Amino acid sequence: MRLVVGLGNPGPRYKETRHNVGYLVLDELARRFSVAFRKTRYADEVRVGRLVLLKPTTMMNASGLAVQAAVTKNRFSLDDVLVIHDDLDLPLGRLRLKAGGGGAGGARGVEDIARRLGPNFVRLKVGITRPPEGWEARSWVLSRFAQEEAVLLRRVIEVAADAVELLSVESAQAVMSRFNGLDIRDIVANEHHIVS
Repeated sequence: MRLVVGLGNPGPRYKETRHNVGYLVLDELARRFSVAFRKTRYADEVRVGRLVLLKPTTMMNASGLAVQAAVTKNRFSLDDVLVIHDDLDLPLGRLRLKAGGGGAGGARGVEDIARRLGPNFVRLKVGITRPPEGWEARSWVLSRFAQEEAVLLRRVIEVAADAVELLSVESAQAVMSRFNGLDIRDIVANEHHIVS
């Protein structure tokens, strides 16, 4: 894996919304590596050793434009690409790594990337929980995380960044077996119990 794409929407209106968890994971990686993103035509990006971190700024539904440009410029193959995005079907606290192929599960940014480049890239899905009764999915994904979710969200972002770092040195299969069954809610509950 050499191109790490975090999906989201640019601008202050969307900052730290559920739809922008891909951006949040990349921000955590940039913080760990002490690097700053720079603006390019279709994305904010930064190179860290052999990795390129990419936050498309084309709006979520046109993410494929930025990914296609980065793949072409760097001469990457689809096997080199990891896309991090939110997933309504997973609760906050769960991650799911998926190695290539399959549908996009309604994630339009992922659909756009697959349409432009094909579906065989690795995906890291970050759970954001299904909308509560009375909420439309569109409004839910564009809402900000609640105050009571802050501690769990912080740990989710850290664990997702750990998974990305591991993916740069280990196989997707090995990383899947370590992270796909993990419930970060349990980790947070245990940490809180120890601290209390």
